Amino acid sequence: MRQTRTQAPSLRRTAAALWYSLAKDLFDPYRPELHYMRGPGPRWRAKHAQRTLGPVELGMSGTLHAA
Repeated sequence: MRQTRTQAPSLRRTAAALWYSLAKDLFDPYRPELHYMRGPGPRWRAKHAQRTLGPVELGMSGTLHAA
């Protein structure tokens, strides 16, 4: 009777798959972080811009000179 191979992968096949996966991950030219979400644009900055308050709006005394 012929003996059939077991379903478990061989050590060589596992090592080859691991090496291929590692090489693919290290040298993959597709890097989405270089193309997407580059930061807020001008419309976001205009919408979220904070108004700077001067000394008069803050109510600080002694900052204005009398004329």
